[in-house]
Amino acid sequence: MTGFTDAAVPEEWFLGVRLAMLGIEEAAHRIAERPPTAPFAYVVTPNAQHVVRIDRGDPAFLRGYEAAWMRLCDSQIMRLLGRVLFGRRLPLAAGSDLTLHLLRQHVAPDDAVTVIGGNAELAARLCARHGLRRLAQHVPPMGFYRDPAEIARCVRFVLDNPARYVFLAVGAPQSEDLAASIAGTGQATGVGLCIGSSLHFATGLVSRAPAWSRRLGMEWLYRLAQNPRRHARRVFVESFPLVGVALRHCVGAAPRLGSRP
Repeated sequence: MTGFTDAAVPEEWFLGVRLAMLGIEEAAHRIAERPPTAPFAYVVTPNAQHVVRIDRGDPAFLRGYEAAWMRLCDSQIMRLLGRVLFGRRLPLAAGSDLTLHLLRQHVAPDDAVTVIGGNAELAARLCARHGLRRLAQHVPPMGFYRDPAEIARCVRFVLDNPARYVFLAVGAPQSEDLAASIAGTGQATGVGLCIGSSLHFATGLVSRAPAWSRRLGMEWLYRLAQNPRRHARRVFVESFPLVGVALRHCVGAAPRLGSRP
């Protein structure tokens, strides 16, 4: 590993999470400028659901977020609450947009890329669409995060396949917790990206919401209309309590990330 040291990232506390005040292009530039042999650092992209679970003290989220290098805002709802309740303008760096920008603008064909998650079709499309020639993929079994041996296999795969970019596509908080475990070895290199379903969008396996709905912060409504059964719980049960979190922060009655026992 090199003696590379990351430049300080401008950050601000918002709803109990320390957010990087970076948009897509600047965040991607910082990621791409790291040498391939730099010590492993990882990026998380908090959305409403993540912030709710952090507020409730979810240990996997807390561990993953506390050790992250950058925490980029992935939520138009968070930005709306920031403007309306706090008079703040948060930059947006959604994980799906960041992933696509990196693949199109920064990831070179001969850059080593490791993917944890997905399937063989995703890997094939990723190579075909973005010209990748050095892709390594490990697909852990469903529920792998409940088995320490399977988690260890994921970590070992990353160590055995050093890459400039490590895409962790196994859901939240599994990706964030796994990234913390990889960083905790002190042996890994490159940048880890906890990016959810972003590779499915980047490969065309799943269609994204129209650009107009994303600009208006209505992507959640589009997804809900497309698949009500899958997204209703996420929207109304797992994400909607963010409003209450924001109101408590408005009156100074909520803790910050890491302040819980």
